[in-house]
Amino acid sequence: MNLQSFICGAGCRRLALVVIFASLVYRAVSEDAQYEACAPRSCGYGPNISYPFWISGEPESYCGHPDFEITCVGILPFLNFSDSEFFYIKDIFYANHSILLVDAFVYHDTCDAPQHNISFKGTPFNLSSTNADFFFYYNCTLQPPDSTYPVDCASNSTHHSFAVFHEDVSQETYLNSVISTCDSAVSVHVDVNANNASLATMNYSEIMEIGFLLNWTAINCSNCEESEGRCGFENNTFICFCQDHPHSQTCNDGKCMGKSRIGFKVGIGLGIPAGGVLLMIVGFYIYRSHQRKKYGQSSFALRSISSNYSSRTDFEMGLHGLPIFDYDELKKATNDFDPAAELGDGGFGTVFKGKLRDGRVVAVKRLYESNYKRVEQFMNEVEILTRLRHPNLVSLYGCTSRQSRRLLLVYEYVPNGTVADHIHGDLAKPGLPPWSTRFNIAVETANALVYLHASDVIHRDVKTNNILLDENFSVKVADFGLSRLFPFNVTHVSTAPQGTPGYVDPEYHQCYQLTEKSDVYSFGVVLMELISSLPAVDIMRHRHEINLSALAINKIQSHALHELVDQNLGFDTDYRTREMITAVAELGFQCLEEGHDMRPSMEEVLKTLKEIQNRGDNMEKSDQPDNISDDAVLLKNNPLTSSPVSVTAKWVSNDSTPNASG
Repeated sequence: MNLQSFICGAGCRRLALVVIFASLVYRAVSEDAQYEACAPRSCGYGPNISYPFWISGEPESYCGHPDFEITCVGILPFLNFSDSEFFYIKDIFYANHSILLVDAFVYHDTCDAPQHNISFKGTPFNLSSTNADFFFYYNCTLQPPDSTYPVDCASNSTHHSFAVFHEDVSQETYLNSVISTCDSAVSVHVDVNANNASLATMNYSEIMEIGFLLNWTAINCSNCEESEGRCGFENNTFICFCQDHPHSQTCNDGKCMGKSRIGFKVGIGLGIPAGGVLLMIVGFYIYRSHQRKKYGQSSFALRSISSNYSSRTDFEMGLHGLPIFDYDELKKATNDFDPAAELGDGGFGTVFKGKLRDGRVVAVKRLYESNYKRVEQFMNEVEILTRLRHPNLVSLYGCTSRQSRRLLLVYEYVPNGTVADHIHGDLAKPGLPPWSTRFNIAVETANALVYLHASDVIHRDVKTNNILLDENFSVKVADFGLSRLFPFNVTHVSTAPQGTPGYVDPEYHQCYQLTEKSDVYSFGVVLMELISSLPAVDIMRHRHEINLSALAINKIQSHALHELVDQNLGFDTDYRTREMITAVAELGFQCLEEGHDMRPSMEEVLKTLKEIQNRGDNMEKSDQPDNISDDAVLLKNNPLTSSPVSVTAKWVSNDSTPNASG
């Protein structure tokens, strides 16, 4: 009996499928390594990335052209033209060589208005004709007409900022009069054809999120792709990677660019010819067919149980195994998300107070309408909080299911507002909270950050608005949408700067290097807020002191600490308070060092705070003088070692000798 008649006796139809499968397996494992490596891929979210684009940091840079590098920030793709210009890639249209981008500043938590024009000079991109010019005008003394898009975050009672399309500028006489009173203007671009909604119903930020379209010119890849190849670029030469080996232009040109990187490893490694391997696969199929008949019934039962378990698990468990909350229950708990129940803005969603059927009072965060960046932040917060447990971190109770109409997170309710509310917000009162409470807030916040860093997590958005307070003024650090899981044994990660203006580490902002010391810098700003009762950013202050960090550094450098401190805290009347505030100011000063290597770690910060606390507890008021002649001299056992000209300049020591980091 020959092989063919034997096999057909076992069922030719099924065998035919197996033979086809075996040939596909043979073909797959014998493909060229570079061909395999250059398969389209993504950062995890967004469009597929293929020639001429390639992903930065991956060894397969030959899959794209050097001028078309894409950076993955988390699961999102970004294109950067310079150190200060990062653009989120909304879509790539390979057929007509165009890419839809959104400026990364649009996703900032605060004022998301552009501050400079974008240049494409020196890049392989040019603006598409479908874009419209969108102008931003700042600090105008005349009130703009209603037809413009107000930029409230950059306006006040006397100076107005707004956006307007180019066509409107050219058509309105009064608008031109307003523009003549403005301090500055920035021109950006919007692909108006990429949006179906009426622009008149949108605000300027929503219009910016539409994005703008760029075109590129690159070596045509279509001939290579039509021959079932994948385009690449190596040694300054275009290459068509094919399943057998690289070719110069197409897989049919017969011009080999190099030998295949892998062979049929099973056959070659064992000295078995390819036909022999095919026979082995067929033989294995016959054996498994016999075994399947023998154990078919029990195998079917196992598959059914596995399938049922998988379905039930997916239904009962939420994101990362969190308990599931019913959307309708949360809707009812918040009185249909009543604006009166709104607690605030959680960065990527609005937070509402609610009461569950079991009597628990909770905070429910509802994701803003579909937005790529905010979905990523939502998922990031879930991933971070499900692995953390600490008394000074807000607790995550659960979420809605992935099939729900809206993504909702359910947290413990923290009833007493934020630190920002109490020291310079709606709940602020002179002298309150007292210094002892503020100091305890600093200690507990530091304690939470030490725990985060020990758990390989960088918060990235430490600020007084993210420090919640319970009824006893105990701290609950919140809002982990921007947080980053930090790889073990890595000194830093390169990522586009994110965070809140006034708190962002200047080195991170300039060099794109995120470290644990970035949180230390932000915590230094929080310390300065606690001793001054001033906000981190105030555009009404002198332009060199808009950022509290710069103001604090200037006051300490000029020996005028008393001008920074909130005098309602007892700085001038209580020696113990004076000494503690002075020591905290010194610690904050060290946290605000420009170079991250000169800042203390959060563990060292917490240790110093506890030492200050112990000295304060042991200090007897009656044994100390009521005032000190020089209130700018910091604690003798912890003297200033450096004095900054500004937060972005090099720091030099008091004797004008450059320090080690200079």
